[in-house]
Amino acid sequence: MWRDLLETVGGAVVLALFIMTFIARAFTVDGPSMLPTLQSGEKLLIDKVTYRFRPPQRGEVVVFRYPANPKEHFIKRVIGIPGDTISIQDGMVYINGQKLEEDYLMEKTWGNMASVKVPPESVFVLGDNRNNSHDSRSPLVGFVPNRLIEGRAVWRYWPLQALRVLELPPAFAQLK
Repeated sequence: MWRDLLETVGGAVVLALFIMTFIARAFTVDGPSMLPTLQSGEKLLIDKVTYRFRPPQRGEVVVFRYPANPKEHFIKRVIGIPGDTISIQDGMVYINGQKLEEDYLMEKTWGNMASVKVPPESVFVLGDNRNNSHDSRSPLVGFVPNRLIEGRAVWRYWPLQALRVLELPPAFAQLK
C-alpha cells in the first residue's frame, strides 16, 4: 500500500514539475504596471511552449526574468522586435516611424524617448500603465533578451468574472 501511494504521489510530482518547466505555469500579477489590461492579484496561465518554435511577436504580453535581478519576474507588453526602431514623441509610441494607436491605455505616455533599434534575440517591452511602469525605457530593464522570457500570458483565470483569453490589440495588426 505504501509503495502504491509513493508511486502515485511521486508520479504526480514529476508530472507537475514537467508541466511547470516545459509547458505552462501559473503567474500572479503584482503591481499596477499593466493597468487597465491586468489588475494586481489576477492569476494568469503562461504558455511556455510557443517561444520554443517562434520568437515573441509585437503586442503579446510576456513574463520575463528582471535583468537586474533574475529572481524577480516582470510582466509587460512586447512593443518592438529585433530590427524595429522605437521612439516616443509627444506621448505617442512610434514603431519604424509608424504611430501605434493604443486604445488600451488609460493615458498618454509621459515624456519623449529618442529612437532606439531593437537588437537581435531581444524585445522592447512597455507596461500598459506607461506612467507607472519599470520597462525597457529604464536602463535596469533595457532590451529584454529572449533567453529571459519565461512565456506569454494567454489566459486570465482568476477572478472568475474576469476569465478570458488575452488577445492582441488591433493596433498591432495594422503595423508593417
